[in-house]
Amino acid sequence: MTGSGTDKTKPRTELDGPVVVLVEPQLGENIGMCARAMGNFGLTRLRIVNPRDGWPNIAAQRAAAGADHILDKVELFDTVEAAVADCSLLFATTARAHDQAKPVVGPEEAARQIVSETAASGTAAIMFGRERYGLQNDEVALANRIVTFPVNPGFASLNLAQAVLLMGYEWFKLVTANALPYDMPERSERASNHQMQAFFDNLVSELDRVEFLRPPEKRDVMLVNLRNIFTRMEPTKQDMHTLHGVVMAIAEGRKGPAKGGVLNGTEATRLRALLAEHSEGRSPSESGTVRGLARLLRRNPTDAERILWQALITDRRFASQFKRQTPVGRHIPDFVSFTKRIAIEIVNANESETIARDRATRREWLEARGYRVCLVTAVDVETDLDTQLDRLAATP
Repeated sequence: MTGSGTDKTKPRTELDGPVVVLVEPQLGENIGMCARAMGNFGLTRLRIVNPRDGWPNIAAQRAAAGADHILDKVELFDTVEAAVADCSLLFATTARAHDQAKPVVGPEEAARQIVSETAASGTAAIMFGRERYGLQNDEVALANRIVTFPVNPGFASLNLAQAVLLMGYEWFKLVTANALPYDMPERSERASNHQMQAFFDNLVSELDRVEFLRPPEKRDVMLVNLRNIFTRMEPTKQDMHTLHGVVMAIAEGRKGPAKGGVLNGTEATRLRALLAEHSEGRSPSESGTVRGLARLLRRNPTDAERILWQALITDRRFASQFKRQTPVGRHIPDFVSFTKRIAIEIVNANESETIARDRATRREWLEARGYRVCLVTAVDVETDLDTQLDRLAATP
């Protein structure tokens, strides 16, 4: 199991960065925390000049919080001159001016110069002083540049590890183009205009029922304001699916679908359209509980489904052969006969391309498993039911 911010299953990012030089650090804990800060930002080369409590140091290892790969390669030196002898560009971090005629830069500019130096095969280093009083004048004199931070002038002293972290952050941000380690992918694509309109029509219908849109002369303005609320949200398909369910639950109350009641035919047809758009392109694990969805659809038949179902259970040619809104694998055809291996799909008028694609996918899946899929239009069921029943009876 990974920690709160460190995933040990991922490879460490280690780049060709500057050397960190700690001059006579006093506490092992500070060395360990510097190593930890270095590890956060891909720095690996640590040199220590005369650590007060000696080396190796158990306190440093404890404070490093897993940055052992840095502590294991620490280079020890007796003098600052020896520690920076091979450096072609040396920065001295200090909050004091030291009265030296030397360029003073901020951490961002220092990071840019370090990147340029490293690209030219030079060795850049950043030198940090003692916890109590920082770097001495002769040590600053060895540096090419002074680095100071934009801090409160009346309280400018930073903790040693904080100073290392700030420099490491600016450098790492530059060399990685400010790339974040992860992002949060959208779990649902943006809602289509069709889905937005279906939801809004349903919302307005329910608001009209409770006479919310009053007075009549303000109705149009109120509708524009309501629509703008939802368009500003830029909702996803999942958002609209949830909001539609909220409106349905409030409108139906204790007699709604959640309690076994039914929607009217128009609302039931709209419900199927929204569910088809919501489930488009999802794998079974992303589509929710199939059996729960089947129960919701059974409780809320469209007008055509209700008519055809009544005929199927009363006509002797089909009695006890078909089931309505029953899962077949992860798909839910309108009607299915497991004995005859027949599935019946009702096609509603003015269906969107999304609904048509959803049905085509379902049909392909069923036919691949030996089912014959019969398509009948809602209009034909409502106006010429006998012909549709005869056609179904003739299906081999």
